[in-house]
Amino acid sequence: MKTIEQKEFDKILAEGGEEGLRELKDWLRQENQRIQTEKKELKRKKDKLLAERKQFETDMDQATRQLDVEQRIFKQDQAFFDKKMAILRDGFIQLNTDQEKLEKEKLLFEAEKSTRSGLASKENSAKLARMLFQGVNSQLALKKRYKDLIKMYHPDNVAGDNEMVLMINEAYEELRQEFELEMRA
Repeated sequence: MKTIEQKEFDKILAEGGEEGLRELKDWLRQENQRIQTEKKELKRKKDKLLAERKQFETDMDQATRQLDVEQRIFKQDQAFFDKKMAILRDGFIQLNTDQEKLEKEKLLFEAEKSTRSGLASKENSAKLARMLFQGVNSQLALKKRYKDLIKMYHPDNVAGDNEMVLMINEAYEELRQEFELEMRA
């Protein structure tokens, strides 16, 4: 199939003549100029496309390098964060261990404190009970003082104290045994 331009070209050749040849020459020149212009435009577009492609590749390389750098930084930050978390975790474990140890020590201290205060109060009570028997120099005076003290400190009385009665009993027994030893000696 012939294009419109080929048909016109064939028509001009068939009619012949100088005028036809001039028209053909003008047409060829115009066609040549159009082709040259299109070639230049295509070359310009090709150069522009190549420049854009080169810029794109450069940008991609730069973005890839930047991404690699950021990934390395991220991995370093993540490793640093993991180390911090491990330190914190170990710190909390140590803190819990220390806290449990401190609680045990506190319980032991409290127990020792109460034991010591109990012993001290028993010693004080024993001293008090002995003081109540101070000045007693015979077995009969000891017995009389014992009965008076028991009447005062008996738990059924208003001022009664069961522990004091026990201390008085212990002091009485010790002093009674001392008097009996003295009498035997």
